[in-house]
Amino acid sequence: MNPSSLEGLIEALRCLPGVGPKSAQRMAYYLLQHDRAGAKRLAEGIDTALRAVQHCVRCNTFTESETCDRCTSSKRDPTQLCIVETPVDMNMMEQAHAYSGLYYVLMGRISPLDGVGPRELKLDRLLARAGDGIVREVILATNYTNEGEATAHYLSELLKSRGIAVTRIARGVPVGGGLEYVDSGTLAQAMRERRPLV
Repeated sequence: MNPSSLEGLIEALRCLPGVGPKSAQRMAYYLLQHDRAGAKRLAEGIDTALRAVQHCVRCNTFTESETCDRCTSSKRDPTQLCIVETPVDMNMMEQAHAYSGLYYVLMGRISPLDGVGPRELKLDRLLARAGDGIVREVILATNYTNEGEATAHYLSELLKSRGIAVTRIARGVPVGGGLEYVDSGTLAQAMRERRPLV
């Protein structure tokens, strides 16, 4: 039988996406047998990030200060607000170099099967941000998955009922695909060809 601390490490590694029991066990044994220094750096990095990283009060992404650098930049267009599901999606939008406005990161998407509804996404913060009197266009850049589409539809209705102009990125992004897997050219084209939602 494995020592309980080793079992604890294996179980902890299983929280990573795509890591099952066997992969977690291989990782744990590798770290302990071949790279104890790497394991220590990993543990310290996680500990430091957990203590230092918080959500930006304006866009909800991860930052070490109250407001992130993008939100405080005078070079960004404050009249446009692009809504994405995750910080990874926001980074992909930035890499496309097709958008210079501001962002709001949902940190998820509506998914009733996973117990995620509008309340869990804290949409009141988004509504306050989008309705600040400065934003003139909200661009929905949720993924073209069933959940992303449901989220975009819900947000579109919610925002339009408050008189806010809403557009959706074009379907240059593959249906069923996530933004983090799309090349920059495709993402740039999707941003340029966004259209109003009817």
